[in-house]
Amino acid sequence: MNEGIARQANAEDECTGRFWEGRFKSQALLDEAALIAAMAYVDLNPVRAKMAKTPETSAHTSVKRRIQQAQSAHSPNHPQQQVKELLPFVGNPRAAMPKGLPFMLTDYLELVDWSGRIIRERKPGYIDQSMPPILERLNIEPGIGVILSITSRAASNRLSARPLSSSRCVRRWDTNAHPESKAVSITSRNSNQ
Repeated sequence: MNEGIARQANAEDECTGRFWEGRFKSQALLDEAALIAAMAYVDLNPVRAKMAKTPETSAHTSVKRRIQQAQSAHSPNHPQQQVKELLPFVGNPRAAMPKGLPFMLTDYLELVDWSGRIIRERKPGYIDQSMPPILERLNIEPGIGVILSITSRAASNRLSARPLSSSRCVRRWDTNAHPESKAVSITSRNSNQ
C-alpha cells in the first residue's frame, strides 16, 4: 500500500525517494506509563500548535470528548459514564480491574492540564499559568488522589503513578527537578510534605 502511494506522490511532486522519509516514527508503548504519556502528548497537540488555548476547547481530540461526557456525568470516573467509543479509565492499576486504562479520568485530565502548562522549546503553545486548574474550570470534582511524576527529555516522556489514600489533593511543582524535566506531585492536603 505505501509503495503505491509513494509512487503516485513522487510522480505528482516530480521527486524521488521514500514517501514517509524520516518524518514519521513508531514507538512501542510497553507499559501504562508510556501509554498515558503518549495519550497526553496527542491530546495536547492542538494546544502546542496554538490551535486551542485549553484541552476542552481543542477540536478533534479524545480529551475534548471525554471532557464533554464528564461534564454531563453524575460520576465522571465511573467507567459506565464515560464515552462509549473510547477505552474507559477504570481506576487503580494495582487492583483487579475490568478492561480499560488503569487511571482515573480526573487524574488524566489533571495530567493533561499540568503537562500543557509546561513551556516547551520549539512549541509555540501552552496553557496559560493564569488559567484555573482544569477540574475547577470544568466544575468537576477530583477523584482519588494520585502522585504523578512527569519527566520530559528530548527523546522521551516518562510518567509514574502511585495512589494516595486521600481524595482531597493539592498540586506541587518540584523545584528541585532536573533542569530538563518538570515533576508534578499531587499530594494529600493533610500531608506534611
